[in-house]
Amino acid sequence: MTPQQHRRTLTLAAAVFTTLATFSGLAQAQGSGNYPSRPITLVVPTATGGTTDFSARMLAQPLGTALGQSVVVDNKGGGNGSIAAIQVKRAEADGYTLLMQYSGYHVISPAVSKTPLQWDAKDFQPVANVISAPQVIVVRASLPVKNMAELVAYAKANPGKLNYASSGNGSLQHVTGAMLEQQAGIDMMHVPYKGTGPALQDLLGNQVDLTFGTPPPFVPHIQSGKLRALAVTGKKRLPSLPDVPTTAEAGFPKLDATSWFAVFAPAKTPKPIIDKLTAEIAKITATPAFKQKAVELGAEADYMSPQQLGDFTKAELARWAQVVKTSKIEAD
Repeated sequence: MTPQQHRRTLTLAAAVFTTLATFSGLAQAQGSGNYPSRPITLVVPTATGGTTDFSARMLAQPLGTALGQSVVVDNKGGGNGSIAAIQVKRAEADGYTLLMQYSGYHVISPAVSKTPLQWDAKDFQPVANVISAPQVIVVRASLPVKNMAELVAYAKANPGKLNYASSGNGSLQHVTGAMLEQQAGIDMMHVPYKGTGPALQDLLGNQVDLTFGTPPPFVPHIQSGKLRALAVTGKKRLPSLPDVPTTAEAGFPKLDATSWFAVFAPAKTPKPIIDKLTAEIAKITATPAFKQKAVELGAEADYMSPQQLGDFTKAELARWAQVVKTSKIEAD
């Protein structure tokens, strides 16, 4: 091939590439403009019954109405959130498969996992934070303790006999339990589950002694007397549980742990789709009905834009990595 022929070949190839790129860009733009044209799947990394599941279901119906397409909640618990995360990571970046993520999985699991995860926070694009909630420390009603001081005394009198449930290894519940052990100088057994729902069922069935979790699934059982709340891990008491002290009031000012629940999309999802989703979620979380429902469940509507959520996630990854390192916490 002569130099002239080589140059013509390169020029032709460049022209073809440019044309394909143009058509690809137009197709993407057209696809974004028609979005959504079919149902959307909102994948939940836990079993039914926990706050992550509640958050997804509170959002799904009004979001589907706003978008003109149904939003289907798909619970894929297990693997400490990895089963759901990997499914969404591998999905087409077209806005039809989203992740309702739990902060414990998103920012704590990477720090406590003994082996590298098959997903990373960078595999997802922030869409919007939906709800935030402190944790409530609850015990089975038959456990002979009525406050944090009595819980610590009971644990010291029965070393290694108390067991606490969590939504999985490396979850915020797991880390909170480990933090309490260290700060109180007690020894408890950790029992991981595939989400708060199964953990709650065993707590109600007296199979485990206590757990730490966001209030929504626990409040009805606390109010009915089936469970006993000892403290709230936030900075203020909850309107739905006004008589339950904060951990600071109970003598544990460093036991401060709040969960957040946010929507993420696969990386490289087109910006027009992200913009459309976050705009509708912002409207939904600002409605009085959504806010009131969140408060009744012991949570708070807490919208964050993609930029805010992205910055917040980076800060949370650094924060919890330091907590895990300092506390020497590892997944079982």
